[in-house]
Amino acid sequence: MQSTGNDNRVRVMVVDDHPLLREGIITVLSRDSRFAVVAQAGDGLEAIRQFVRHRPDITLMDLHMPVMGGLDSMVEIRKSSPHARIIVMAAHQGDEQALRSLEAGAEGCLPKTMLRTELATAIMNVHGGATHIPPGVASELAAYIVADALTRREIEVLRTVAAGNTNRRAGQLLGIGDEAMRAHMNSILAKLKAADRTHAVTIAIRRGIIEP
Repeated sequence: MQSTGNDNRVRVMVVDDHPLLREGIITVLSRDSRFAVVAQAGDGLEAIRQFVRHRPDITLMDLHMPVMGGLDSMVEIRKSSPHARIIVMAAHQGDEQALRSLEAGAEGCLPKTMLRTELATAIMNVHGGATHIPPGVASELAAYIVADALTRREIEVLRTVAAGNTNRRAGQLLGIGDEAMRAHMNSILAKLKAADRTHAVTIAIRRGIIEP
């Protein structure tokens, strides 16, 4: 990590469970005289520890990580540091975890496909007190806000089906009768605009509603 001394560089922490991507981000930021990378972490729990130790100006937070995900980590960080400035890095546009992170107080959101072109701008905007959400991301998130959200029970149904269970077996595991199970699946398909249950699971994983 870089030493900042008494300079005015923006102090950044990079959190991602993929070492190559994490190192790539650190390399890019290290080449920009405006930034100093002061910490890094490979999971959400380590991110909390590193944040407490280094108190970065900006935290770049991956959403989908082992041990503890980015959303839970962000919530814990903000409990002790309500003014922590966090930019979440989504796997793709339309990641529902990104929407939840913004609702929980993240100041920015960047799909990883945009890191090369918008990372520095996002950091400077958020450090300056603004939010940073690219137009394409904003429109995707707006669509999810307008759309009917899945209920907690429907998410449980999807998780159980995604584990390889038939509808009947999923119903048995969840204590749901056949008719109620069909009703839940029909509601899920309608809300996700999915052709069938396999398609629904694929959409739910892509949006971050359930874990792969």
